[in-house]
Amino acid sequence: MVGFRTGLLLLVLLKAVVGYVGCPDADPSLTAWDPGHDETARVVISAGQNYLLVGSATFYSLEITGGKLVFADSGTDITLRTRSLLVGAAGELHVGSESCRYRAKAKIVLYGRSDEGEENPSFGRKFVGVDAGGTMEIHGQRKLSWTQLTKTAFAGGLPEGPIAITERSVACQPATAFRGINVLVLDPATAAQVDYGAFDTWMDWAESDRLVEFLDRIPDGFIVTMAVFAEGSVKLSSTAKDRITALGSTVISTLGFRQYWAFVAIKGDPSSAVEDTVLYSVTEDTPATIEKVFTLTDGTEFKVSAASWWSNGDKHMEMLVESVEPDTVLTLKDDVTSWQPGDVIVLASTDYNMEQAEEFQLIPCAECTTNQVKIAGKPTYTHFGEISGGVDMRGEVGLLTRNVVITAETEDSCYGNHFCEYFDYDTFGGHVKVVGGFTNVHLSGVELTKMGQQILGSYPVHFHMAGHVDEVGGYDRPAYVDELSIHHCFSRCVTIHGTHGLMVKDTVGYDTLGHCFFIEDGVEQRNTLDHNLGLVTRPGALLPTDRDLAMCKGIRTGVYGDYVPDSSECLSVSTFWIAHPNNHLINNAAAGSGDVGIWYLFHREPTGPSQGALPRFRAEHTPLGKFYNNRAHSNRRLGLMVDNGVKTTPATERNPAEYLSRMNGVRFHPHVDGDPSKPRVAAVFDGFITYKNKASAGWLRGGDIILKNCAVSDSTDITFASEGGPMGSGDEGSRQVVRNCVFVGESANRGSCQDRGDGVSWGLGADGRYRTLGRSGQYPYRAFEIYDGPVAVENSTFRNFRVTPSRPGVSALGFQLTNQFQVAVTSAVVNAKFEEVDLRVNIGTAGSKFFGALNREGDKMASFHDLDGSVSGYVGSHVFNRGNYLARNPGCVERPDWNAMICTGNYAMLFFEVEQPVTNSMALTRDEYPDNPVVLEGNLLTPGNKQKHNPVVTVDTSYTVHWDGRAPAKIKVYPGHFKKNRWVRLGFCYPPGTTFSVSYIMVNRVANSQFNWRNIPPAADLAEVDQGDGFNYYWDDSTGLLFVKVQGHYDRTGENRYSYCSDMGCERINIDATIVSDDVSDCMSAAYPKYTLLPAPGLPMVFNQHQCDSCGAQEPILLEENGVFLDVSVVSRGQSDLGLPGQPYGITVNGVSYWSGGNTWGYKVVIVDAHNGTVTANTDFNTNRDPGADATFANFLRQDAPKNSIVLVSVYGNAVRHAQDCLHALMEVGAEEPGVRMQDHAYGTSYALVGFKGGYRPNWIRQVAPPAGSGPAVIQGRIPLMY
Repeated sequence: MVGFRTGLLLLVLLKAVVGYVGCPDADPSLTAWDPGHDETARVVISAGQNYLLVGSATFYSLEITGGKLVFADSGTDITLRTRSLLVGAAGELHVGSESCRYRAKAKIVLYGRSDEGEENPSFGRKFVGVDAGGTMEIHGQRKLSWTQLTKTAFAGGLPEGPIAITERSVACQPATAFRGINVLVLDPATAAQVDYGAFDTWMDWAESDRLVEFLDRIPDGFIVTMAVFAEGSVKLSSTAKDRITALGSTVISTLGFRQYWAFVAIKGDPSSAVEDTVLYSVTEDTPATIEKVFTLTDGTEFKVSAASWWSNGDKHMEMLVESVEPDTVLTLKDDVTSWQPGDVIVLASTDYNMEQAEEFQLIPCAECTTNQVKIAGKPTYTHFGEISGGVDMRGEVGLLTRNVVITAETEDSCYGNHFCEYFDYDTFGGHVKVVGGFTNVHLSGVELTKMGQQILGSYPVHFHMAGHVDEVGGYDRPAYVDELSIHHCFSRCVTIHGTHGLMVKDTVGYDTLGHCFFIEDGVEQRNTLDHNLGLVTRPGALLPTDRDLAMCKGIRTGVYGDYVPDSSECLSVSTFWIAHPNNHLINNAAAGSGDVGIWYLFHREPTGPSQGALPRFRAEHTPLGKFYNNRAHSNRRLGLMVDNGVKTTPATERNPAEYLSRMNGVRFHPHVDGDPSKPRVAAVFDGFITYKNKASAGWLRGGDIILKNCAVSDSTDITFASEGGPMGSGDEGSRQVVRNCVFVGESANRGSCQDRGDGVSWGLGADGRYRTLGRSGQYPYRAFEIYDGPVAVENSTFRNFRVTPSRPGVSALGFQLTNQFQVAVTSAVVNAKFEEVDLRVNIGTAGSKFFGALNREGDKMASFHDLDGSVSGYVGSHVFNRGNYLARNPGCVERPDWNAMICTGNYAMLFFEVEQPVTNSMALTRDEYPDNPVVLEGNLLTPGNKQKHNPVVTVDTSYTVHWDGRAPAKIKVYPGHFKKNRWVRLGFCYPPGTTFSVSYIMVNRVANSQFNWRNIPPAADLAEVDQGDGFNYYWDDSTGLLFVKVQGHYDRTGENRYSYCSDMGCERINIDATIVSDDVSDCMSAAYPKYTLLPAPGLPMVFNQHQCDSCGAQEPILLEENGVFLDVSVVSRGQSDLGLPGQPYGITVNGVSYWSGGNTWGYKVVIVDAHNGTVTANTDFNTNRDPGADATFANFLRQDAPKNSIVLVSVYGNAVRHAQDCLHALMEVGAEEPGVRMQDHAYGTSYALVGFKGGYRPNWIRQVAPPAGSGPAVIQGRIPLMY
């Protein structure tokens, strides 16, 4: 005992020296403080004042400068109410700690209006602020932040939802009552409506015949519910009465005029019948009512009821099918025993409309398992909880309540200058702001509600110009926010502004205004957002990109003059707004936004106070940080967007749009070190799940982009847009790839009819069951949209793309609609797999609603390379628009259902740039098909001083070019995707008397330089051009054709193999014509038949007759469950538990036992690399016998164990005799009080820990410390490795 007391004294002294590590309210230097309530008190806690707040208090303001305030955790709830709370230099605010979580309830309440009280110049009003030198440690109880359903939570508690049928026509009601006898047929296994009929047996005898036929069709065992609406007896035949009597009715044979009647039975079991009847009377309004309870196959009870009556001269009928149980048990993916009755959770929408998110309070549930909770009531909407078709659509469930709360008092309605024309409630909440130079800031287990303001810089959590907040900035304990519940807030969730290296993890952001997780100035880097959930992200008014259409047009204080903003400058509100690519998104969910789930955009230069912090164009060239295992669904527009920037200059007369408006033309092209002169770096988006987005699954524009391990369902088109444009200054040689992805057209996630949102229809799916359909249903869904390019689709599976009346034209592969831009002929598909797909490809039908006339250049040039024949069946073939005679040959196979042809041949592209004039269409005619010229209207619908054309061509053949007006005076011709020595001969039509200057030049588009210029001389005849190498031309004045040979002179290899241009650069022929006539330059009649050729066969067509077993994606697309986990087992047997039954002592990693051969009393420690799962250390510390083991153990954890290590600890026998400093070291890697306290081990109790040494605290950290004699302590589980 003396030794124990001595150890405790040493521990207290150690705390005084190194700072308190355990429970902050146990610090003996604190003075108990119960100041009471005074709204006029301006309190300052200065140096030397260290207070323990033991009761609730109210102040006008509170400033902690040099002193310390600690919330007592004695079981009494504490509320601190103040207009502002500032933690200044050397000040400290503590509510619990990392190793000693606050157990009682603590609340910080910010009060006051925006038009009262003074404003702090740095923090504004109504704030919790941390200034330079300040420390804020707030740590509520550890609770699971969010999880996912593993079983669907059905609307009304039934698989098909509740059914209500009345005489009123109501949206989403499955039927409406009509005069006569109404019949509802239900499947007893699912309570689903199988059929419904209404039979007017008052008006027509034939209706009785129809009723008989209807009843005869019902299978035995199905539930039949019937009721009279208005009158059903006058022409009810005896045969019909007999059929109903056979079902079990004893009333139907004597049914009288307007008699009320209701009935339910199981067909084939007359004894099951329940019926009721009431004779009609003008004064009788008592309904005939019945109800009967049935049981689904899973044990769920449901009630079927019906009623029939007249009242006050009005006729009524009602049929209802509803769950009996008033409350609902949710089955979830994770252990949710940390969630308790009284907690409030939110179920995310799993349909197109984010507003289907629902909040519920938890109630006691004796029957629940560790991964179940019971909610009060039943969902209004269905929340899907399955993996369907290979796509994980298990809806998210987030925790909203915490025991530590930061909140604000608000007014009953909007007031003042707070955009009250858009918000009818007070948006002036509180805010938490942390500025640069703070000492320590760590927030975990905190609820923030009614926070944020529609004022720039005032957000629920805001790290403002804090610089590097991790080791780079000198922080031994990097800053983080962890397990926050941010909900019903008025401006964003977490804002990272001028801050680098921040960890934001396990945070829920729900029902907020403006971008939720917001990276602001385009300079912020190395921040990590890990396992956060954002949902119901609504438009806000602060920035143009926050605004919806009404705000966009109505808020014009930032524009120049009377300029009215275009919608493209706004309409961008996103749950994750990533303004610099060098940040890390891991395991996040964007479950419903007013516009986009995850948006990567690129500031041409940093904005706001970060202006000048990076060179111009640096962000858009910087490689992507880690993107791993993220999901986005239920967004109004897109799941994932990678494109655009913001306007970085003020509004001017020339450019009147508001500062920070969304801006097109800023594109992502990552290179080593952010330097475009260095090699390209692929941006890898690894693991992306998206479904039920109204407009599109995703749009990604860039240089090299790889989207791999993705799963897309019930959303149209993932689209890549190129940054390697053929004649621009794009990222030469880049391409975009989809790899190992699953695309599902129709999943089992059918959605909910009610409140489905604008632009979403309720129509029949391919399975004959109703479902929600995005884009009003008639849109020609396609899984992947081929555009720009080159793009590639590799090892991907397409499933359940079925053509239906609700979805005509749906296909696995398609092209951008009404597309005037290029489609690279090298875009390719390989190892594709199709299951239940009616149209593998659909180029479209001219004249249809969405495809238009199919007369744009991109429409006509639609194509891709079917490398292995997994799409068309023909190895190495190309799929083209049927009307593209530039690519056709006699061997092409027609696919009229695709509006396509399948051809083999050698193909490339030509890129024309024409001037003077730019308004004419080009008719490009292949000499083998002179009767089928391809008319190209140009890439630019409103050309300036140049027009562009990008046709696909068959190489090693000849063409002529004609115009519908005077020929252009200037033409530039680039060969694109030409292999070395491949060529085409072009004959350009010009008026008689035209003279020419023709030249050749090489262009380096990256460096924007030109070289190897040479003049091209005329040839004596056309044969000389044909036999030449592209360095001469021939003018045939008899036909008006200028002939040039466009040839590739160099290879495309290595990094340039997908480039439009060669290794040497882009070759170009310049034609400068002096034209003396304005005649139309159409030489077709002169050119043909003179230059007509017989069509040459293409390459041999090789049909692939073998099933490709290895094609398609490697499923399932569940990265978190796909080989990135570490299986661990830690078993501790303290002295008091040595003889008890149970598992033997030891530590096991991935099935390998780490045992020293003997059982040394004290601590066994195994260190594992958190990146790759390698065990780096296995050692024992006998703190029971060796006094020096304490320091050795502590030094081992602090110095020897590498950063980013998993720390596995097990006690054997007794470990605390000499354990002092090592207890602190254990708390630094995740141990918590009271479990790790010495008193718990005084009698040799068991203790097991799975901890982590690194810059943050993962949510899998766990300790087990059972009372003496109740062990052993056991931790078994799977730990995700770092990505």
